[in-house]
Amino acid sequence: MNSEEEFFDAETGLESDDSWEVSFKDALVFDSKQVADGSTQENGVFERRKSLPAEMISRNNFSVWSILKKCIGMELSKIAMPVVFNEPLSFLQRISEYMEHTHLIHKACSLSDSIERMQVVAAFAVSAVASQWERTGKPFNPLLGETFELTREDEGYRLISEQVSHHPPVSAFHVESLKQEFEFHGSIYPKLKFWGKSVEAEPKGTMTLELLKHKEAYTWVNPMCCVHNIILGKLWIEQYGAVEITNHSTGDTCVLNFKPCGMFGKDLHKVEGYIQDKSKKKQRVIYGKWTECIYGVDPKLYETYKKTANDSKKLKQERSCEGEEADELPDVQETVTVIPGSALLWRVTPRPAHSAQMYNFTSFAVTLNELEPGMERLLAPTDCRLRPDIRAMENGDTDLASLEKERLEEKQRAARRERSDDEEEWTTRWFSLGTNPHSGAEDWLYAGGYFDRNYADCPDIY
Repeated sequence: MNSEEEFFDAETGLESDDSWEVSFKDALVFDSKQVADGSTQENGVFERRKSLPAEMISRNNFSVWSILKKCIGMELSKIAMPVVFNEPLSFLQRISEYMEHTHLIHKACSLSDSIERMQVVAAFAVSAVASQWERTGKPFNPLLGETFELTREDEGYRLISEQVSHHPPVSAFHVESLKQEFEFHGSIYPKLKFWGKSVEAEPKGTMTLELLKHKEAYTWVNPMCCVHNIILGKLWIEQYGAVEITNHSTGDTCVLNFKPCGMFGKDLHKVEGYIQDKSKKKQRVIYGKWTECIYGVDPKLYETYKKTANDSKKLKQERSCEGEEADELPDVQETVTVIPGSALLWRVTPRPAHSAQMYNFTSFAVTLNELEPGMERLLAPTDCRLRPDIRAMENGDTDLASLEKERLEEKQRAARRERSDDEEEWTTRWFSLGTNPHSGAEDWLYAGGYFDRNYADCPDIY
């Protein structure tokens, strides 16, 4: 059995004490359809393509060290990387992968209790980063003015994103429900740094989810992400850091701790946290793994289980994540142990069997650069589906992708020089810089109008 099969065939049960053994059926299920049949139908992928036009380009003959050896401790957004280290998606398309589990937002909208809504919103916040697992290819940096739209009528939403700044790189996005149930928006300034053996990504920027029926707004900042073994060994990814979700209407908060790998890999991928009301009383404990599933449980049940487990469990001896030659990924990955009385909030959708040959894309990601029939005449000319370098790479033509990438970057530099000579400032088309009305932080807010389909004044960036 390969590592991918082991990941998706993992069993769920308490290993320390037979008297506590349970299975998924012992937990309350918030999303019974998804768990019962394992279907990805809710993501709409059956009506769209299921594979890329060409397999992933081999990186065996390329050395990233030759490029990065002079960049230790530096911010990488200005470093030109060969296309072979990319995946055939723009960062704007990668952002849209937050919406893979939109059914969780719909679920939150349907719940009458604010604590139950918060725990489903927490599950959505975790699910939004799940697609990053094993995605070691770098998305293409968006060009200034680049856009991406995504309409999924079956999931009841449409999305528009725009690259609103180049230095520093800032991407803004806005999602709206087709039935006016919710809005989800944010702006992201991804800071990348190289630390010798790893690349660390800090996703600066606030996520805002508004449940319009309940007149609620939730905000949070995504966790840190680190890609290990850039130079030597098997590439692997971890997310870490505290994520605090605030319900600005009720005062409820959820604090999620994305745990770093730690010694012996015992905390690899684990997420633990709690929900408390405005009086600071804990109402739920949230636990699981961002690569697998998330559960919610009553704090008293959690503490009882923890006491029992700590009395009986013996620590397994596994290799440390700290290696002298490489940051080794533990061979054995524990699955999530279910505490009796827990509610299953979210479980990851299995990836396609051939995902490893498609840049480890999810089924959802595979569809993002597809040009559906009749789509090209409706898209803005700045949509990244029309980028020739990404299209060439998706088709397996590395040489053409590299040439087009260089051409587009030089065209962007020439346009910047021309604006400088004319003392002109770049003007964004669909977003404007303002203040987030809920967090008070500076944010790029959707100005509206994109779906009116008037693109006459869009810039020529390709």
